[in-house]
Amino acid sequence: MNLNGKTIVVTGGGQGLGRAIALNLAKSGAKLALIDLNEVQLQTTVSLIEEAGSQAKYYLANVTNESEVEATFIKINDDFSGIDGLINNAGILRDGMFVKAKDGVVSKKMSLDQFQSVIDVNLTGVFLCGREAAVHMIEGKRKGVIINMSSIARGGNMGQTNYAASKAGVVAMTVTWARELGRHGIRVGAIAPGVIRTAMTDAMKPEMRQRLESMKPVGRLGEADEIAHTVNYIFENEFFTGRVVEIDGGLCM
Repeated sequence: MNLNGKTIVVTGGGQGLGRAIALNLAKSGAKLALIDLNEVQLQTTVSLIEEAGSQAKYYLANVTNESEVEATFIKINDDFSGIDGLINNAGILRDGMFVKAKDGVVSKKMSLDQFQSVIDVNLTGVFLCGREAAVHMIEGKRKGVIINMSSIARGGNMGQTNYAASKAGVVAMTVTWARELGRHGIRVGAIAPGVIRTAMTDAMKPEMRQRLESMKPVGRLGEADEIAHTVNYIFENEFFTGRVVEIDGGLCM
């Protein structure tokens, strides 16, 4: 897909990885529709996109709320006269041990709310936004692309029962959608990042960050722009669908 003039929706587009992805797409001439819950951050992202010479609008919506998602995608479709792509980037962490115990005494367990809140955003939100994007692509007879953000944690990671389950589910949906939507000219892919440098990792204790960096053959954390570059690759490679790209600095070998 040539991104110039195409309308791409980015969830979680107000900051961090979502902002980096949106700005990189803007440099390729794409028009951006940004979904998030923080209006101030969304306004900043829109301003940066406009400074880059492209167009953007923002939409306040909770990706876990079906009626809000449906209404938002209708509005985006109307505002931009169609939808060509979706980056399902919105996600949260609520880490904790499944069961925390010592010497046979259980001191804490992961609550249902802690589990369900992550599933709601990371999995149900991806489902709802992916579904509505597909509806408008099919009805608009547009050959589109959907990219879902997974994680290398999808294979299981201590302290992340909820997160790992959600990101494994994202991959399963990606493959299923690619098989179902291919007949409509819609490609679907996923990206599984490793540890990416963010405000959170910048705030880590130096010894913790050094340990993370030493685990990777490249000897450093990933950059948001490197994930954004992978997004462009999936859009532009017309033979890519139903697969997951791991961008983890060689951590999972």
